[in-house]
Amino acid sequence: MSTYNFHGNVSGQSNFGDHGRIEVHHGQSPAEALRLAGELVRRLRAESPGLAEPADLVRGELARADAEGRSVDRGRVRQWLELITTGVAAGSGSLALAQDLGRALGM
Repeated sequence: MSTYNFHGNVSGQSNFGDHGRIEVHHGQSPAEALRLAGELVRRLRAESPGLAEPADLVRGELARADAEGRSVDRGRVRQWLELITTGVAAGSGSLALAQDLGRALGM
């Protein structure tokens, strides 16, 4: 059995850091995910005001996770995104943004 020690930066879609912390960005930066969430909130306020609250909750969770240096609560974000995608009209810009945000977060 072998042990592999890496003494440098690991690049690619994932960043496996020290102390067991794993950050998976799925090709998108956290700033890009936060930008998509902000755009989703703005679009939903115009298209479907009743769904703006869950979008704002997604944006808030992304911002708090970034500020606190922790991973995003994927279960809660997934729940809010599912609520949004079931409530918006098929083919709408809001649906496309919600799906893009889900892909950016690896969901």
